[in-house]
Amino acid sequence: MRVKDIQQVFHRELDGLYEAKEVDRFYFMLLEHYFDIRRIDLISEPDRVISKEDETVVFKALSELKLEKPIQYIVGEAYFYGLSFKVNSNTLIPRPETEELVDWIVKDKRAENRPVKILDIGTGSGCIAIALAKNIPCSKVAAMDVSAEALKMAKDNARQHNVDIDFIEADVLELEDLSGCYDVIVSNPPYVRDLEKKEMHDNVLRYEPHSALFVSDAEPLLFYKKIAVLAREHLCVNGALYFEINQYLPDETIKMLENTGFEHNRLKKDFRGNYRMVKSSVHGCVSF
Repeated sequence: MRVKDIQQVFHRELDGLYEAKEVDRFYFMLLEHYFDIRRIDLISEPDRVISKEDETVVFKALSELKLEKPIQYIVGEAYFYGLSFKVNSNTLIPRPETEELVDWIVKDKRAENRPVKILDIGTGSGCIAIALAKNIPCSKVAAMDVSAEALKMAKDNARQHNVDIDFIEADVLELEDLSGCYDVIVSNPPYVRDLEKKEMHDNVLRYEPHSALFVSDAEPLLFYKKIAVLAREHLCVNGALYFEINQYLPDETIKMLENTGFEHNRLKKDFRGNYRMVKSSVHGCVSF
């Protein structure tokens, strides 16, 4: 079957679910991922044909897209901060907002020209920890998650990117203490309240791990409070705590941090103009 005819099938089957540009993006992503066929290749070879066996692979992916399965889970890969990461249903798909959080830390720490100890709590695919390890010279990074399956994926990603990370399997809510002190503690913990599920797309609700996304309406800052208490005792001098936060709860998050003893708290907006990040330090840290 000609490749360009497959594109027409994609539009016929998917245009009711996705925008046309998104359908084209899926189509070209699958061609490149499975067959190393790039968009530019089809300009010089518009009548290119693939085998019946290859058609089966493409149409299986099409069937999964019709069920709104995320393309990243179909190909088993997502891009984050210029790096490729393996992902599956045990790990969240990395988001652009989280890239901004990583960029904030990298810009803060890259210029210090000294060893930086970093702890990433709730690492998932390892994208935050690995991106920081790759972009902050002399960094020593640890990464924690409660999910053994997520940690398997994170370890694979660390090997792929040739970074040495100390992975820790633990439930942060049950920890009484951390080992040592850190210059950076960072977390993108579960923060979506049950009441906000109605705002989520079906592809998220059906496929991404709920334990990494949702918290009860009664305790929306459950993970933040626990991590802040631990960080308060385990940040080095001039260390900082970085969170990705719920855009609907910036004031509540700041108040919680102040009550926990963090005296310097700076909110930051994401590219959409929502408060989605906070950096906090205790007395004696460098001023913002």
